Amino acid sequence: MDVQGKRASVIGAKRSGIAAAELLAGSGASVFVSELGSLTPEEKARLTELGVVWEQEGHSGRVCDADFCVVSPGIPRSAAVVRMVLERGIPLFSEIEVASWFCRARIAGITGTDGKTTTATLLHRVAEDDGVRHGYRAFSAGNIGIPFSSLVRQMTSGDLAVVELSSYQLEGCVSFRPEVAVITNITPDHLDRYGGDMQAYAAAKFRIYASQRNADTLIYNHDDPILREHFSGGERAFPFRVVPFGIGDGVIRSGFSEAFVFEGEEIVHWKPDLSEPVMAGAEFLKSSFRGRHNIYNALAAVAAADALGISRDSVRSALAGFCGVEHRQEFVRCIDGVDWINDSKATNVNALLQALNAVPGRIVLIAGGRDKGNDYSVLAQAVRRKVSAVIAIGEATENVCRAFESITATFRAESLEEAVSLARQAAHAGDTVLFSPGCASFDMFENFEERGRLFKHYTRSLVS
Repeated sequence: MDVQGKRASVIGAKRSGIAAAELLAGSGASVFVSELGSLTPEEKARLTELGVVWEQEGHSGRVCDADFCVVSPGIPRSAAVVRMVLERGIPLFSEIEVASWFCRARIAGITGTDGKTTTATLLHRVAEDDGVRHGYRAFSAGNIGIPFSSLVRQMTSGDLAVVELSSYQLEGCVSFRPEVAVITNITPDHLDRYGGDMQAYAAAKFRIYASQRNADTLIYNHDDPILREHFSGGERAFPFRVVPFGIGDGVIRSGFSEAFVFEGEEIVHWKPDLSEPVMAGAEFLKSSFRGRHNIYNALAAVAAADALGISRDSVRSALAGFCGVEHRQEFVRCIDGVDWINDSKATNVNALLQALNAVPGRIVLIAGGRDKGNDYSVLAQAVRRKVSAVIAIGEATENVCRAFESITATFRAESLEEAVSLARQAAHAGDTVLFSPGCASFDMFENFEERGRLFKHYTRSLVS
């Protein structure tokens, strides 16, 4: 899209908003930024330097003096300023959509409820290795923490952009087209944003393939019930290549002409006339990268790499050296025989359940935060089987305690530091203290990264 001379309003001035404003202003658009909160002195100075007009501490009608608007992912469609824009018929886009207008690189998009960060990180590592061998650069952007807009002008036609995508970011995508799209799974999450409607949440995820064409590839987890049903029409129902992945032979019977399968302790690229081993599970399922969910992450990354034409040597090299993602079942330390695990990125109950199932032995669980309409009953069986104590924090404290007080010991902590102290008292040699909140972080922290860093700081401050 040619934005030269166009008027663009950017709603929300955090990382993605500032990046979109900078990209648009540098491409000849007249940009106005509107922030509900306060801009920092650095943000004000940067916008002024770019020639961008801005307002703070509220959205005025000036937002609608635009040819199109760009909305930050954290601002829902129900917000008054967004309703005002839509009621006036002004096109509304996400920062991801805007960045894609300027992207010359190939794009691999990764979405899903769980596993998208690990899968995106794995694929990026694989592509980095392959890029060194074959002379291109691999970029990592999107929901993983770096705005797509801030990197897109650096990319050339030979490069690869691995873009992690949340449902919020996909809501505002119209022409965004990844050459390879991956959907890791779809389980209940963010239902407060979608009015409790799982179909609306899933529909936002499915926007990842809305603009894909015949030469493109969609990769999905066949073991996920929602995705299995959605793609049950087979590959002929879609105008692009569809490749499922899964554990065991169920995916082989799905009716697709190829699949990536974890069977017999190895990843196999299955086709009716040929099954080609890719790598053994022992090569990537190390102590720092364990669990069934990480088999799915590896399968997704391997399938995406294959669709991108990345060499198997790069796939094996990168996966064999992968030690996991920060804040995702991250080993912090062992003190007095107790392992401490930081899983701050677990912002929904499904991610929490995966962590409970992945950690061996007895667990002292620290959970809670801002509840997103969680159904904690799905955790009951795992908690009963493995958890000796639950320490609840944040706005969800009472919900967490009510869910588990009849199953195991429960404690309330006023702060994360107090929760670490209580966990120290509750844990015994051979146990694991698992910090896996299962909730959003915004009640007490800026984001899950800050939450995880503080957990690690408090944990490392413990004295034997």
